[in-house]
Amino acid sequence: MFLVLYGATGDLAQRMLLASLYFLERDRLLPDDLRILATARTNQKTAEFLRSSRERLALHHGETAIEEKAWERFARRLSYHPLDATDAAALTRLGDDVPALKEAQTVHYLSVAPHLYAPIVEALGEAGLAHPRARLAMEKPIGEDGESARRLNETVARVFAEDRVYRVDHYLGKETVQNLIALRFANSLFEPIWSRAHIEQVQITIAEQIGVGDRAAYYDQAGALKDMVQNHLLQLVSLVAMEPPARFDPDAVRDEKVKVLRALKPFDRASVAADTVTGQYGAGVIDGEPVPAYLEEAPGRNPLTETFVALRTEIMNWRWRGVPFYLRTGKRLAYRYTEIFIQFRDLPHSIFPPETSAGIRPNQLVIRLQPEERVTLQVMSKVPGLTQEGMNLRPVSLDLSLTEAFADHRRRIAYERLLLDLLHGDATLFVRRDEVVAAWDWIDGIRRGWRDADMRPRPYPAGSWGPAAAIALTERHGHSWHE
Repeated sequence: MFLVLYGATGDLAQRMLLASLYFLERDRLLPDDLRILATARTNQKTAEFLRSSRERLALHHGETAIEEKAWERFARRLSYHPLDATDAAALTRLGDDVPALKEAQTVHYLSVAPHLYAPIVEALGEAGLAHPRARLAMEKPIGEDGESARRLNETVARVFAEDRVYRVDHYLGKETVQNLIALRFANSLFEPIWSRAHIEQVQITIAEQIGVGDRAAYYDQAGALKDMVQNHLLQLVSLVAMEPPARFDPDAVRDEKVKVLRALKPFDRASVAADTVTGQYGAGVIDGEPVPAYLEEAPGRNPLTETFVALRTEIMNWRWRGVPFYLRTGKRLAYRYTEIFIQFRDLPHSIFPPETSAGIRPNQLVIRLQPEERVTLQVMSKVPGLTQEGMNLRPVSLDLSLTEAFADHRRRIAYERLLLDLLHGDATLFVRRDEVVAAWDWIDGIRRGWRDADMRPRPYPAGSWGPAAAIALTERHGHSWHE
C-alpha cells in the first residue's frame, strides 16, 4: 500500500500531515505494508528530507514526542522524490521507479495550492496512476465558487470515481466534532428535545486571535465567508441540524448533511442587509500587544476583503423552521475559541414565586471545540441553605471536560483520524461532491446579495468582538452572543 504525499515540503504537510503519520506509526496504527512517497519540487535527498521533517516535528510537538524506535520505523517507510506533479511525464517516471504504484492500493494526497488540483489529477490519469485501487484526497477549498467547484469536480470525476475521492475538511477530524455525533445519536436524552419545539436558538462561533499571516495572498481573494463559513461553519451546522441517519455509514451520514445544506434559507439583496454583517479589523491590541490593521500588514491589501462575518439564518424544514441559527467567525478577535451554543426555550409555566421565577434562566448546552474540549449543560438548581422566602434557585453547570475525563488519552491531531480513515477507505468524515455544491450555492447567494446591496466591510478594532452591528444582529431578535 502507498501514500503519495504531494507538496510534502509545504507547511501543512510538515506541520500536520507528516506529524500525524508519525504519531500513527508510534501507536502502531499504520498498515504494516504502507510506504510513504513524499514529493515536491524541492531538489533534495531522502536523508535531508527526513532530517528537516524530524526538526519540524520536534519544533511543533517537542523533542519528547519523538521515540527513536518509532521514528526509525517511520523513516524506513518514507522516501522522497523531487518532481513536478503537474507533469505527466514526471509521474510516469515515478511509476516506472516504483512499479507497484500502477496497481497497488494507493492514496494520492494533494497538499498543494488549490489551483494545482486539476492539473495534478489530469497528470495522474495520463500517467496511469489513477487506477481502480487508487484514491484521491484533496484539501479544502474545493473551488472558489459554485461554478469553479463544479468544473473541478467534473475534472476529478473524469479520472477518479466519486467513491474514491476524499475531500478533506480537518474540522471533521476533531474529537469534539465527532463527539457531537455521539452526543446526539448515542444518547436518548437529547433527540426528543432536539427541535424547534424545545430549542430557542443556535449559535456557532469560530473566533481567532491571529491575523491572516502568510496566507495573505489567498485570504485577500477569499475572505472570511469563503475561508471559514463555506466549509468549517457549514459542516458544524449540518452536524447540529441533521436528521438521524438510518445507520452510521458514509452515505447515510452524508445524505442527511446534504439535506440540511439544501434547506438553508437563501439570501437576497434585502436579507443580506438585515441578516449579515461583515467587517475588517483595524489596529488594536491582542494579549496586551499592539497589532496593525489588515490594510497595514502588507502593501496592496484589498479594502473590500472581509475578515469577519456574522449572519442569521434558518433551516427551512419541519424540525428547525423558525429557529435562528447565528453564525460568526473572524480574525483578530478578543480570544480564540470554537463553540456551539444551544439555548432551550423558557419554561412553559413556573411553579415558583414570581421573585424566584424571574431568575430562572433557559437551559443551555455549550459544546466547546477549542482550545479546550468541553461539553457543558446549564441547569437550574437549588442553592444550599435555609430561607423563609421560598426556594432560592441558581443556574449551575454540568461539565464534561474531555481533557479531564480522558486524561489518560493523548489529544490527537485531527488529521490522525482523517488519515487513518483515508487509509482504510472510510469516507464518513469526508465531504461528498454534492455537499460541496450545496454549500457553494448558498454562499454564492450571499455574495450576490452583498454585491447587489453594495455592502462593504465595517471596521472593528483588533481585540474586539467585531463590528457593533454584529451585536445588533442578535439583540434586535431578543438574543445575545454567548461569550
